[in-house]
Amino acid sequence: MFFEEGLQAAAYIVAAILFILSLGGLKDQETAKRSIWYGIVGMALAVVATVFGPGVQNLFVLLIAIAIGAGLGIYIAGQVQMTEMPQLVAALHSFVGLAAVFIGINAELMLGSVLAMKEAGTSLTEVDLTGFGETLWNKTAAEITILRVESFIGIFIGAVTFTGSIVAFGKLSGKIDGKPSQLPGGHMLNAAAAVLCIVLGILYFGGAGIWTVLLMALVAGFIGYHLINGIGGADMPVVVSMLNSYSGWAAAAIGFTLSNDLLIVTGALVGSSGAILSYIMCKGMNRSFISVILGGWGGQTQSSGQEIEGEQTPIKADEVADLLEEADSVVIAPGYGMAVAQAQQAISELTTKLKEKGKTVRFAIHPVAGRMPGHMNVLLAEAKVPYDLVLELEEINEDFPETDVVIVIGANDIVNPAANDDPGSPIAGMPVLHVWEARHVIVSKRGQGTGYSGIENPLFFKDNTRMYYGDAKESVNALLQKL
Repeated sequence: MFFEEGLQAAAYIVAAILFILSLGGLKDQETAKRSIWYGIVGMALAVVATVFGPGVQNLFVLLIAIAIGAGLGIYIAGQVQMTEMPQLVAALHSFVGLAAVFIGINAELMLGSVLAMKEAGTSLTEVDLTGFGETLWNKTAAEITILRVESFIGIFIGAVTFTGSIVAFGKLSGKIDGKPSQLPGGHMLNAAAAVLCIVLGILYFGGAGIWTVLLMALVAGFIGYHLINGIGGADMPVVVSMLNSYSGWAAAAIGFTLSNDLLIVTGALVGSSGAILSYIMCKGMNRSFISVILGGWGGQTQSSGQEIEGEQTPIKADEVADLLEEADSVVIAPGYGMAVAQAQQAISELTTKLKEKGKTVRFAIHPVAGRMPGHMNVLLAEAKVPYDLVLELEEINEDFPETDVVIVIGANDIVNPAANDDPGSPIAGMPVLHVWEARHVIVSKRGQGTGYSGIENPLFFKDNTRMYYGDAKESVNALLQKL
């Protein structure tokens, strides 16, 4: 092997540092591109040091597997649109979970073989054990118990992550209904399944056999499926972030099983950063993490408090153009509708056109706009919108009273005044963009539906709001012609 144990350890340290630099650079749009390369180089170094390191068997088969995986990855990345990135991320989380399940089960099978040979009186000189097999042979009884705990936890988290991520992928891609759905018994069924996993764990550590681990993996898979299926579409950004954290902890647990320091560090980085991001997302929705996991407000369709009065007033492209011609300041608030219509390039052209006319143009980004954290930022960056025009909620909310025109592109809950005005609303207390405080609000929307979460929006009925119906991309292109 090209990497001896000491050189491999050094490569792992360098890779870990690159991963930390990669995460640190993502805090700013200007440094994000460079930080991605840190991650790419770090992962390449980690893979090479592992594949060509000590203890690797069947190198030819391993290289073939890597080539197939890399080829599939390149093909899928080339086919997926930027607007489909949330569901791709969810799908990739499922792979991490499934890998954790397979590795944990394989570790238990190898451990069983090693213990059987020891009980038969076989000596280490009589068997051909290298790498992980030799590590298992040299473990004490206490170390074997710790190993089994690590494997059991890794398999449990991995199974939950696998099925949960598949359901999240289905909801984000529209293949599964976005409304919450649970079997009879609801959360009590999840609790019963969790208790069954604990019982199976007790039997497993008592020597009942590998069937307990296999059954636990199936039950944990059910928990992941039923848990995420019971969460509404409005909470899906938090779910994606949460599953990201789960996949990290699954990887860390398996890292302990394999005694792989880099896998432990990488898993801990992913797990902790995902957990922190989940907290930030919940804070942005004024929700507790537990309340999201135990079933969100995505399935509620009507406010329990104030009733909405009035009618939605439509507007034509030439009227919107007149308002923009008269305006000095314009704020654009994008949502998932912009992603669905792939309107980001048209929005970028509109921004350029307005700036050429001397208008002040900025973007207002809500923490949970879209289907995953940073979704809108990525789409706008892809369309070459200057970073300095893109502002977060807390940076721009105070400026709406001095704004002439706000254009809402496919957003709903994040611009809903019911969060402030209606204590009975399911989103009461959620921080939102105060777009209704501007002189004029133009809402680009396909129709009069309530949107993904099923919550009606009083903004659409306000006196200073006009509804610009139609596909966002086509509507903005029509507006560009008028300008």
